[in-house]
Amino acid sequence: MNGYRLIIGLGNPGADYSETRHNAGFWLLDALASRLSSPFASESKFFGLTAKVNLAGRPLHLLKPTTFMNRSGQSALAVAQFYKIEPVEILIVHDELDIEPGQIRLKRGGGHGGHNGLRDLHRVFGPDYARIRVGIGHPGHKDRVLGYVLGKPQADERRLIDDAIADTLSYFTDIVTGDWDRAMGTLHQR
Repeated sequence: MNGYRLIIGLGNPGADYSETRHNAGFWLLDALASRLSSPFASESKFFGLTAKVNLAGRPLHLLKPTTFMNRSGQSALAVAQFYKIEPVEILIVHDELDIEPGQIRLKRGGGHGGHNGLRDLHRVFGPDYARIRVGIGHPGHKDRVLGYVLGKPQADERRLIDDAIADTLSYFTDIVTGDWDRAMGTLHQR
C-alpha cells in the first residue's frame, strides 16, 4: 500500500445540515484543511468542494461532495476519473452509528452498513476503499436513526467528536501513507 491520493468527507451541503451528525465527515476534512491552510473551493465539474494539500511530501485531493449524501458517488467518481485515482487510493471519512461519540475506527473494505453515502460509493467503486469512521452513537432504535443523524449532537457529544477528530489529525500522516498500525494503536484505544 502506497497510501492515499483522495480523501472524501461525507455529509450534506448547506447551512441546514452543517451541524448535523451526518456531517461528521465534513467536520474532519474542514479541520484538516484548516490545519494545512488550504481552503475549499467550489468545483462544478466535481459536484463538490475541493482542496489540494501536501502531507508527508505527497499531494492529496480533498473532496466534500455537494450532491447530498445518497449521491456522493457522482462527485467521488468525477474526481477519481479526472485524476486517475483507483479505489484503493481513496480514503472515506464518515459518521458511524455503531461507534460512540469520541471514538474513531479505521477500516479497509467491507459493507456499507446501511449508510446511504457508503451505499452510493459502493455502487461506483465497490467496497475496496478505506475509511475513517467517526463515532456519533446510536439513538437506540432503528426507527429513530433518520432524525438522529440529521439532528445536532448535544454540546458534550460534539466536544467528544471534535476531540476525536483532533486526535485523528495528529496521526494523519501515518494514516494517509498507509502506516495504520501506529494510528490504530492509539485511536482505537480512545
